[in-house]
Amino acid sequence: MGFPDLVSTEWLAAEANAVDLRIVDATWFLPNEEQDARAEYEAAHVPGAVFFDIDGIADSFTSLPHMLPGPDAFSTAVAGLGIANTDRVVTYDRREMSSAARAWWTFRTFGHAVVSVLDGGFDKWKGEGRPVEPGIPRIAPAVYRAILDPRRVASLEAIREIVAHGGAQIADARSEGRFNGTEPEPRPGVRRGHIPGSSNLPFDRLVAGDGTLLTAEQLQQRFAAAGIDPNAPVVCSCGSGVTAALLAFALEQIGANEAAVYDGSWAEWGSRDDTQVDR
Repeated sequence: MGFPDLVSTEWLAAEANAVDLRIVDATWFLPNEEQDARAEYEAAHVPGAVFFDIDGIADSFTSLPHMLPGPDAFSTAVAGLGIANTDRVVTYDRREMSSAARAWWTFRTFGHAVVSVLDGGFDKWKGEGRPVEPGIPRIAPAVYRAILDPRRVASLEAIREIVAHGGAQIADARSEGRFNGTEPEPRPGVRRGHIPGSSNLPFDRLVAGDGTLLTAEQLQQRFAAAGIDPNAPVVCSCGSGVTAALLAFALEQIGANEAAVYDGSWAEWGSRDDTQVDR
């Protein structure tokens, strides 16, 4: 049996001291949420966890938020976190597993197969009375070599092609209000609305009240209700490529083919004057 995509707090507690296990806190917040993910990590995290800065481990040559870095930049950053290619990686966050899923997707996109998401994240771990620690752990640098899998990433040009000619479904993980253009966007200069022909499935509808992922049957029902066929090609989008990863993660949990993520997402599409917007 291969390494699972989703692991429980019980599993992590039993495996936490394994020499080949690396725990990653990938917490991230929207700009308008006014929360500091790194400060929350330094105040308390799962023992031994390192902080995966989604905004920092990113392409520094674009104005778009937290776009994928190149393989060399990712390799350098991950090696600096003490993670090697052969290590098992568990990601978690404090926000409905969406940014943990983004870290999961990033590792998988760069060829790391043994990576999973902690079901229920930090809140479930802490709520069960499991140990936490403050500060920043000492890290022994590792050696890492990333190899990009381009099938997992959709570009602006790919989305233009889908809008014009079809070939894949576009699933938007933003809230219903943002999708329909009735709520403001959190980033200045970004129009309201959605990519023509896309379907809306807000990411928070994939998790239960306790923050854990819904069952496979429930996930299938959510995708069906949104008009998304898991058996056909899907590209996942959102505000900036973070919550879209939870849709891609959920699709894999129900046996769907690997979904791509539109990395630029609405931050790119909605900020341009040469892209069509529907409401």
